[in-house]
Amino acid sequence: MSGFLNEKERNDLIERRRDFHAHPELGYQETRTAGIAAEHLRRCGYDVVTGIGRTGVVGVLQGGVAGRTLMLRADMDCLPVQEENGAPYASTHSGRMHACGHDGHTAILMTVAAKLQEQRDKLKGNLKIVFQPAEEGGNGAERMIQDGALKNPEVDTAIGLHLWNDQPVGKVALNSGPLMAGVHSYELKIIGVGGHGAAPHQTVDAIVTAAQVINNLQTIVSRNVDPLETAVVTVGAIHAGSAFNVIAESAVLHGTVRYFNPKLGDELPLKVERVIRGTTEAMGARYELKYEKQTPPTINDARVAEFIRDVAAEVVGRENVIMNTQTMGGEDMSFFLNEVPGCYFFVGSRNEARNLIYPHHSPKFDFDEAAMEIGAEILYRAAQRFLS
Repeated sequence: MSGFLNEKERNDLIERRRDFHAHPELGYQETRTAGIAAEHLRRCGYDVVTGIGRTGVVGVLQGGVAGRTLMLRADMDCLPVQEENGAPYASTHSGRMHACGHDGHTAILMTVAAKLQEQRDKLKGNLKIVFQPAEEGGNGAERMIQDGALKNPEVDTAIGLHLWNDQPVGKVALNSGPLMAGVHSYELKIIGVGGHGAAPHQTVDAIVTAAQVINNLQTIVSRNVDPLETAVVTVGAIHAGSAFNVIAESAVLHGTVRYFNPKLGDELPLKVERVIRGTTEAMGARYELKYEKQTPPTINDARVAEFIRDVAAEVVGRENVIMNTQTMGGEDMSFFLNEVPGCYFFVGSRNEARNLIYPHHSPKFDFDEAAMEIGAEILYRAAQRFLS
């Protein structure tokens, strides 16, 4: 542990995280978590508004002198995962688990909010604390923006963090520019003509057509995207058929598309449908496509990323700050960063010596709680410097 927090503050941080972990709540159902966060902000002297983006919480702290507004954000929701973690603070709710670290994010931001309140008179400007619902596929950030989370006062810069088991505790990783991918999803239904497994000439085989579509979709990245760009087209599920001697009439495919370049993101839906249309037509089948643009890429502002790199270096040492980090995972912090300049960064939380090695969304996921104090100190120092 660093020396940023005293023993009581450190214990409170860990206890809050473990309480949230034991009581996980799915997206837009975070009433307990949001209630605890809101009451904490009120006790710390923040002006608090609840119900932003359904279950989101916004707290505003006015500094001693007028100035810019900095937003710090944490997500609150869990995943529909059955926990297989034997920790004493494991989920008490079947089928729900904090398998991505959001319990830690919420606890970190509560700690930072309290510490910054102690410096209120020295702050120049406003601090806006945002506890966001439904990051895991619910686009809670977008809904909070629609409900005015970036207004009253207008946010100038937004900063957030993610505990990250891809890096060991003591490391901080970020990027100047795209950090996390844009996320699209699709559901494709291929409609053929069913029949007897021994008489394929009387049918249009939906499974064979689906196989052709799956193979041809892979040519989008290999042959239709600039090799210097990055993209992923994945088919994650296929459901078809009912018996060994029946040719399926229909097949349903579910998948995802990822990218960093927003221009490419606009082109990919057209490329995907062109392949589907051409392949199904060639096979004599029809299709129904539901294509959804979920979250845009998470793109850090270059100046704010440089600012966070310098602050993180003060905490963990410049040699432990890793730049040019990217992942094809998605994150709806992107909606905030599309509206205002800011930075999202990763705080290493892996510890192999303690077997804290499982990836995010794993039923065995857990992280080294020492990472929380590192993340809290970076946010605290960043806010102090920004509002000075």
